[in-house]
Amino acid sequence: MEFAELIKTPRVDGVVLHRPFMPTVEGTLCLTGHHLILSSRQDNTEELWLLHANIDSIEKRFVGSLGTIIVKCKDLRVIQLDIPGMEECLNIASSIEALSTLDSVSLMYPFFYRPLFEVIEDGWQLFVPEEAFKDLESMTDEWRLSEVNKDFSVCPSYPSLLTVPKDIDDESLCKAASFRHGGRFPVLSYYHKKNGMVMMRAAQPLTGTNGRRCKEDEKLINATLCAGKRGYIIDTRTIAVAQQAKARGGGFEQEANYPQWRRIHKAIERSNVLQESLIKLVESCNDQSHSMDRWLSKLEASNWQSNVKEILTTACLAAQCIDREGASVLVHGTEGTDSTLQVTSLAQIILDPSCRTIRGFEALIEREWLQAGHPFQQRCAQSAYSNGKPRSEAPVFLLFLDCVWQILRQFPCSFQFNENFLIMLFEHTYASQFSTFLGNSVAERVKLLLSQKTVSLWSWVNRPQELERFLNPLYEPNNLVIWPSVAPQSLQLWEGVFLRWNRSTKCLDEAYQEMVHIIEYNKELQNKVNSLRRQLAQLETEDSPLQTP
Repeated sequence: MEFAELIKTPRVDGVVLHRPFMPTVEGTLCLTGHHLILSSRQDNTEELWLLHANIDSIEKRFVGSLGTIIVKCKDLRVIQLDIPGMEECLNIASSIEALSTLDSVSLMYPFFYRPLFEVIEDGWQLFVPEEAFKDLESMTDEWRLSEVNKDFSVCPSYPSLLTVPKDIDDESLCKAASFRHGGRFPVLSYYHKKNGMVMMRAAQPLTGTNGRRCKEDEKLINATLCAGKRGYIIDTRTIAVAQQAKARGGGFEQEANYPQWRRIHKAIERSNVLQESLIKLVESCNDQSHSMDRWLSKLEASNWQSNVKEILTTACLAAQCIDREGASVLVHGTEGTDSTLQVTSLAQIILDPSCRTIRGFEALIEREWLQAGHPFQQRCAQSAYSNGKPRSEAPVFLLFLDCVWQILRQFPCSFQFNENFLIMLFEHTYASQFSTFLGNSVAERVKLLLSQKTVSLWSWVNRPQELERFLNPLYEPNNLVIWPSVAPQSLQLWEGVFLRWNRSTKCLDEAYQEMVHIIEYNKELQNKVNSLRRQLAQLETEDSPLQTP
């Protein structure tokens, strides 16, 4: 298919662009295969380059021969285009709708994007499982890298290399995989250096109504326990939901078959409920007309903050079991690709200081989200404005980022990255020139040859000139475990995402720049103090021989 077939009117002059907190611009609107571009001949006017993939929905309005298109974006931005001529407006709207809903992954922009920057380090090679395993090997010899899934046949959503207990052979892994939803048998997620406890993740066991069991699965899980130790199974579903899953062939671990494990049920919402929660939240944030009571009630009705609280509470529970109880943990929900990953990754941010650095956080996303099989392509196909009926869309990763932001806000000096880094990740999961978040699994990305045909987001982010924007000026490495408060009073609405297009951030930006200036000035003064101390010490040593009788 040629993109030209979908572009009925490639160019229109005299289009007026309205954007939040920016001056109105009149210029020429151009449509390409991947971008909506508006450029003006006015001096000091910033061009608009909008990826079609970032467009969630459009609305058309007409007054006489003047047409207006309201473009609602997946990054929650809303822009308005006033287009002279009804036919031109209809053609542009029709083209945008067609180009923003292309189904073929190979037609997406990352396959056509050619970077203008020099790729210093290849992001595709930065976070390979072999390197992570070397770190583990330096701490313990109780684990091995298994190639049981090298052709993705045992578990289509797992990577080809998996970290499993050394004493469990591949045949046992295959049998355990047949007992878990989607073949997602228990694998290592995190090793706690302080006490040797581990966190594993999996999908639900297929016990069904007959109480089916699997000796290999039991042996695999028990292999992670030290002699005389108990472990915790954190099921991210309520007991009622887990019981209902039995009727569909799923279920949970029976105490009789896993006597050394205590099962705890939590109440993290399923993905389809989360999409509705996001839609209600964005709707309430965009409604400028209501009173304080109505705003607060609409915010509460969205249940977004309740979802943040429940996820953080469960992550804190997992971290507490490992660090304070000295117990190993297995986390799973139903599929093991959504709430499970939220909990395991947040628990690591709480426990492991390296995950609070930029490189460590990137490695965490690779390990616990991309390689662990979170279906980004499905979950991020639509955002809060889509008119289409939700299929598998859900803001699972956005909720995770919101939880990270809550911890960052409570511990502002413990993270190397700032809020802009989290917002950038949110934007690139929904629409990007990079292909890091394309596909639903490692198997799909291998099949698409992404590492050969496209550029990784990390290749761009990790360039020194880009990293500068994402560094936290308050950062001071903190090697301690950090325990965030999950009290309702401690959790706030993430304004940087949900209100940034509704009100100006000029004052906040100026305050941030002033803070950076003060920190830099403080460093200069500190350097001067250190220099003067060295000079004083030198003078004192020079004077001491003269004072000797």
